[in-house]
Amino acid sequence: MYFDDFIKSKKVIICEKDFQKAKALVKMSDDSIKFVSSLNLDNKSSTVILVNYYEAIRQILEAMCLVEGYKVFSHEAYTYYLKKLKENSIAEKFDRLRKLRNGANYYGKPVSKEVTQNAKKDIDLIKQHLIKTYLKKF
Repeated sequence: MYFDDFIKSKKVIICEKDFQKAKALVKMSDDSIKFVSSLNLDNKSSTVILVNYYEAIRQILEAMCLVEGYKVFSHEAYTYYLKKLKENSIAEKFDRLRKLRNGANYYGKPVSKEVTQNAKKDIDLIKQHLIKTYLKKF
């Protein structure tokens, strides 16, 4: 599968570039990560924290797409967007996070403290890289 397949199936549409919304999403992502990082991570809070970390990265990806003129209606499409950018390692990590988030949100599967701790490390690096490489003007 490719990112273009999501465009063909209308899970991604081509739209006007929206720099204001992209900037707002980057700020929301920053705020979310700061807030979630301040929470006490334990086995009770780990699932909620992971879901919020995932959402913060998804917001960065949405901002990147909006800057290019894409409106994305499928979280899976972000994985293929990253592959289109040749960010294969980040695509794999994001897709793993997406599956953990889906398991929690749709099937009630808890995420352990250890998994969330490891994900946080990845998320911090992913966010820094994506902003530095693709959104430095924000």
